[in-house]
Amino acid sequence: MVEAEDLQSLKTIALLGGCRGPIWLSSQSLGNELGISPQTASRRLIALERQQFVVRTMKPDGQYVAVTREGEQALKREYADYVRIFNPDQRRYTLTGTVISGLGEGRYYMSIPHYKEQFGGCLGFEPFPGTLNIRLDAASIVVRNQLDHAGWIEIPGFTADERTFGGARVIPCRIRGQRCAIVEPSRTHYPEDTIEVIAGCELRKALNLNDNDTIEVEITHD
Repeated sequence: MVEAEDLQSLKTIALLGGCRGPIWLSSQSLGNELGISPQTASRRLIALERQQFVVRTMKPDGQYVAVTREGEQALKREYADYVRIFNPDQRRYTLTGTVISGLGEGRYYMSIPHYKEQFGGCLGFEPFPGTLNIRLDAASIVVRNQLDHAGWIEIPGFTADERTFGGARVIPCRIRGQRCAIVEPSRTHYPEDTIEVIAGCELRKALNLNDNDTIEVEITHD
């Protein structure tokens, strides 16, 4: 969990433009923004850098600071919490994207008995050996980044046949009324605009889907 004072400092850097790229920022100027001493501001910057929430670069005219992707994710998690506080009825999310061909990894991993048992136990269906891959549109990438606190189920990793298999997390969803789930392996090669969906059947056949078809994925957070 991010310390409150670190989150406050990170938010201030983002408000100054740190999410758009490096900004000139001295300990004195950050301290003025936060109402703290330059020494305390310097310690806050060091703490943020240690957590990989910001990167700092020294140039002839001073220090430049930029918020990293990890830092943005921390802020988005905080935003998601406030959405849940002030909009308690806003628990339905819709992701829109196009069907794409995957790398074939989903078929392999969904065929491993231990994975099948774990997914089946938490989702209520035994997953078909394969995943439906969807490339999200720009608006849905933003929505996807708000789902970190929307009811993910953690699937722990395990060791079998002297090989270590990574963990994953899943969140139940529906596509055209079909029960399914978004799965995020801890070891994934997909960019943030792509999601993998598993179901108890082959979704392409069940829903008559082809590459480039546009579909909606509905997530309801109880």
